[in-house]
Amino acid sequence: MDNSIVVYLGECIQLKPGKDRIIYAGMLSGEVFSVVQRKKTSNGSCAWNLYYPKKRGEITIDGVQINVENITPSEIRLHIA
Repeated sequence: MDNSIVVYLGECIQLKPGKDRIIYAGMLSGEVFSVVQRKKTSNGSCAWNLYYPKKRGEITIDGVQINVENITPSEIRLHIA
């Protein structure tokens, strides 16, 4: 099964069943991008920004390994392992 997906600016996706959701928050500069991690809690939900260098090829969010394939200001292409 191919787990490559495109997440557009402001779009929210769930990483895997039972795991957190992420929102692509765009690029802060030509070299830094941001992803919002959103966690559901018993009182609602909470979220925080994560910042990564554009050249970083792998990130881990909520224990899920994510390969970053391509980044533009309007979208990010990910492969969820």
